[in-house]
Amino acid sequence: MIETIILAVVQGIAEFLPISSSGHLVILGAMISDVQSESPTLEIILHAGTLGSILVIFWRRILDLLTSDRRVIPLLIVGTIPAVVVGLTIKAQFSWILKNPLLAGGMLIVTGIMLIVLGRLPVRQGAYRNASYLAAFCVGCFQAFAILPGISRSGSTILGGRLLGLKTDDAVVFSFLLAIPAISGATVLAIKDLLEETSQGAPLGHSITELGIGALVSFGVGVFALKWLIGWSRQERLHWFAGWCIPAGGLVLALGLAGLV
Repeated sequence: MIETIILAVVQGIAEFLPISSSGHLVILGAMISDVQSESPTLEIILHAGTLGSILVIFWRRILDLLTSDRRVIPLLIVGTIPAVVVGLTIKAQFSWILKNPLLAGGMLIVTGIMLIVLGRLPVRQGAYRNASYLAAFCVGCFQAFAILPGISRSGSTILGGRLLGLKTDDAVVFSFLLAIPAISGATVLAIKDLLEETSQGAPLGHSITELGIGALVSFGVGVFALKWLIGWSRQERLHWFAGWCIPAGGLVLALGLAGLV
């Protein structure tokens, strides 16, 4: 139960703050040496909790997609294509890299560098509603890069949006609208893995109580983290998270060289 709560807190915080949830979960899983960090069941539950956070915070924007902002829907589809192609390819051919803590440590440093670049960009004025399909695809490529553990999905897509001319608020909103199909897709893949395991007689590995608490914790922490990110993005402070990513990545690499990870 304690480990489930720890993983839920990490997922809720790191899914939205630009510090990479996948990287932290891979590193944490290596440090606590527990199979729960790789459990498809728990993965589904934690992703469902953080997806719920996005739906709660951005429900007005999501409602707009069905009414006044219908043009944004094909933009989101185009922006999701790179992550689908890259994600399915890596999962099918190179799935081992998704569980490599040393790669996660190195990519945390890369995330920190991206955040520093983000902090030095000039103010932009573009709106995501007016983005081109090419711009949406390019932001999607940044999201595909975040398939690697240690690369922050939120940080990379916000950076991509800013580089392509979006103002900060719109880059953040577009990033998390893109997260809905991305997280949903990851959940579907996890459900597929779970069905394959259970069809072979494997147990779920978690009680209903554990799964329920995990979902609630990841949801609650996710709401807090998402509000934190929105507030700091408006104050142009996201580059401050580089102060966590770079030292954390360096520490993981040092532990790896010492044979402790």
